[in-house]
Amino acid sequence: MPNSVRTTFDKAHWQSRLDDLRSEHGVPGATLAVLVNDEIHELAGGILHRGTGVEATTDSVFQLGSIAKVYTAALVLGLAEEGRLDLDTPVVEVLPEFATVDPAATKTITARQLLSHTGGLTCDFMEDTGRGDDCLAKYVEAARGVALDCPPGTTASYSSVGYAVLGRIVEVLTGLTWDDALRERIVTPLGLTETMTLPEEALRFRVAMGHLGQEPTAAWDLLPRNAGPYGRVLATAGDVVRFARMLLDGKAADGTRVLAAETVAEMRRREAEVPDKWTLGSEGWGLGVSVHDWNGVQGFGHNGSSIGQRSYLRVVPEAGLAFALLTNSGTTDRLYMELARELLGELGGVQVPADFAPPATPPSVDVGPFAGTYRREGVIITVTETEGKLRFVYEFADGLEGIAPPIEADLVPVSENVFAGMNPTFGDDWMPVLFTKLPDGTGCCHTSMRVAPKIGAAG
Repeated sequence: MPNSVRTTFDKAHWQSRLDDLRSEHGVPGATLAVLVNDEIHELAGGILHRGTGVEATTDSVFQLGSIAKVYTAALVLGLAEEGRLDLDTPVVEVLPEFATVDPAATKTITARQLLSHTGGLTCDFMEDTGRGDDCLAKYVEAARGVALDCPPGTTASYSSVGYAVLGRIVEVLTGLTWDDALRERIVTPLGLTETMTLPEEALRFRVAMGHLGQEPTAAWDLLPRNAGPYGRVLATAGDVVRFARMLLDGKAADGTRVLAAETVAEMRRREAEVPDKWTLGSEGWGLGVSVHDWNGVQGFGHNGSSIGQRSYLRVVPEAGLAFALLTNSGTTDRLYMELARELLGELGGVQVPADFAPPATPPSVDVGPFAGTYRREGVIITVTETEGKLRFVYEFADGLEGIAPPIEADLVPVSENVFAGMNPTFGDDWMPVLFTKLPDGTGCCHTSMRVAPKIGAAG
């Protein structure tokens, strides 16, 4: 354990910091749970809904968004541990109905690649296949016609579709729905009494409402049931940390063995590098988690978002530290970054690198080759060049068309292929935009950890 780590938790201090930062950044409500010295501390502040004024409490339930992927990964790794799944066997051998638009790629994509976001499957494909227990099977079938972001194994591109496929594998191998498999294999053994997957299960709890700006969102949730494996787990911050504690040694707090120690260690090992090391502040992907190297201190975690809600999980195994921050605002990254820097520093002995931003004197870069139109499922990115400067426009398309206004930003060079863009919609934070090439020479634009191939010159 790092020498600088504090093993005591000053609850009054951290409650004050949560309240101050929440107020400073205009976040209506937030809950925080921290595991330190093998004890979990839970805090809350603000309100769950600006319209009703209901107070946020430690037993309030939030939408975890993509943190759900960590739960699905734990299910998949458990099946591999039992010998029921080989992570390196092509998915199509386990799930014969699985297919992509590229028959050659279909034959090679593995569960390991899907877990580490290197299978090439895209992220933002939404298709409501109903509320029935066959909704995930129908979604996997519908996704057959969706273009790949990139050839399998060539780069990391964040993929929700891949996690839906993993959820379907869980169903086929267990004979249960993904929801029931999660309940039987993870939630119940860990005693997570405030964790659920279906909206109607949340009705008996204090439930957070998302906010965009200062107003409650028009809808509580926009995801269909088939989003479960990649985006629908509902929980309190305390339950998220109880789950995260299991990822340290495979055991529940009472000693119940849920996964082998070797299995959770495998989840946390770096499986794939990521070109974008700033969106999550991570060095790469493990099997279901982002992996971090904070100046020599190793950690892991995940972020999540749903309509008007954001969630954050970070774990430092060396210090026995884990924390989950759940919020009901769509623009809380600044709150998270300031609070995380303090928590990780004081309780984990971690020196978090400075926030992503362009240098005071940006380098001179030939930006012409980066201009063009980039396309992946759900998104069109247009990059134009004027007098040596780039303009970036990110528009939602296909099933996501109209879900939000376009994101527009002037790009400032950070290095030869890395740029920073600022969009007022997301406050005063810089957004990383990277340009790379696939092995076949195709240009790519990386945003939000997703890859969009270049399809032509800017219109």
